[in-house]
Amino acid sequence: MSHKEILEDFEKRKQKALGMGGPEKLAKRSEQGIMNARERIDYLLDQGTFLESGLFATSIRPELREKSPCDGKIAGYGKVNGREVAFVVNDFTVLGASSSTTNLKKMKHMKKVAAERGIPLILLGESTGSRMPDRMGSQGRATMAQDPYEYRRLRESPWVSALLGPCYGSSTWYTALSDFAVMRKGATMAVASSRVTSIAINQPVDPEELGGWRLHTETTGLVDIAVDTDEEAIDVIKKYLGYLPGHANEAPPEYPVPEGSGEDAEKILDILPESRNAVYDVRNIIKCIVDKNSLFELKPRFGKSIVTAFARLDGKSIGIIANNPQFLAGSIDTDAMRKATSFLVQCDSYNIPLVFMVDQPGFLIGIAGERQGAPGKIMNWCNAISLVTVPKMVVIMRKDYGQAYLNMGGGQNSHEVILWPSAELSFMDPSVGVNILHGIREEDDPERFKQLRDEIARGTSAYELAAYYEGHNIIDPRETRPVLIRTLEIYRKGKNKGVGEHLLRNWPTSY
Repeated sequence: MSHKEILEDFEKRKQKALGMGGPEKLAKRSEQGIMNARERIDYLLDQGTFLESGLFATSIRPELREKSPCDGKIAGYGKVNGREVAFVVNDFTVLGASSSTTNLKKMKHMKKVAAERGIPLILLGESTGSRMPDRMGSQGRATMAQDPYEYRRLRESPWVSALLGPCYGSSTWYTALSDFAVMRKGATMAVASSRVTSIAINQPVDPEELGGWRLHTETTGLVDIAVDTDEEAIDVIKKYLGYLPGHANEAPPEYPVPEGSGEDAEKILDILPESRNAVYDVRNIIKCIVDKNSLFELKPRFGKSIVTAFARLDGKSIGIIANNPQFLAGSIDTDAMRKATSFLVQCDSYNIPLVFMVDQPGFLIGIAGERQGAPGKIMNWCNAISLVTVPKMVVIMRKDYGQAYLNMGGGQNSHEVILWPSAELSFMDPSVGVNILHGIREEDDPERFKQLRDEIARGTSAYELAAYYEGHNIIDPRETRPVLIRTLEIYRKGKNKGVGEHLLRNWPTSY
């Protein structure tokens, strides 16, 4: 063949691969207002940075060669806001983006490059699950065993997943393994489709009930944020990655400090109620402290009595774990325990200093919590915090009771303990203590009850903790921002240049 003929054949093959599942399937998606795989890539990446890997990959089965451009998964490299990333985007128009021998080799290669080169891995999921011809019989079982490390996470670099349609099989597995997951409302994620599940259990199954966004943002906690469109999902991914380093051996990126940051410090005293039992939304206090418009909350619909969020202080990333009295009066349930622990792991893995904002009456006790394994989850959290090597700062705002005092960074579980004058330290609420120790209720003998409560409350103030040097500083709440900035400046110094030891790098991503 001549050069001309060779290049003509090349162009023909290239256009077929770029054509994905064909004009009819692409037009149908467009009518539904849903992006196709290559449109998602264009929206994700900085213009002109896309380098594809595996354009001419197809199914290993001869009868499917012509029907499987890119074998249903588009992979490659690009830049997001100027930073390198690797990605795999499922193309649902090609055999439902089902997982097969070839496209799993693509996935393996992208994971390897991301880990070795130190760049984030982005996975945009939409898949029917495993491709039956490739997975059936002994040959299918043998194919599955080709990579013993397929599901190993050592957090060399961040993994991010988006659920953008029906997600079964590998889309589900890799979402559960990711550091961050966003879901478009209307998408589903489950072990198997509602049809397969319905057949297996011999009863009708609603896809939304099986694996919809409410289930995964409110009940399982496997999804961090739910959004309405593909564009919003990709925007959230870009925002999330802005807080993280490209890999575990570098500090997170720094940004200019927005104008007006710190100007709302005076509002803290208006937001924090004078009564220690009055509720408020701790997120409003956090916003007064961190850089303006930098608060980025993870899992806001799950374990609501604790807020886990990224933010910036003086342009630098921090992770925040804060009790939120607006929900369950701040008491910590099992969902909040799981949420806090996984966030500790993520921050330590990617060199993000932690700030605890404390106002909690203890763990939520009761039969439901015990059935959900509360003691184990409390100890998982304690174990994790003892392994964290990034700087840990504690700001005790009001109540700090019981065992949760340790979980929220007390008792040498942090590097610096900062107290507000309103802080109160005890094993339990003094009023509850009167009932337990003396069997007296306030309505039975108000005067005696008050006397005993005051006796129990004696020695619970911030000044008492500071006297034992268990609290390193007592500050005006309005000074919290500059004190944290200066303290973190000190703790970021040193030979490690802001990089931790990563003792939690293989902690489970979901449990």
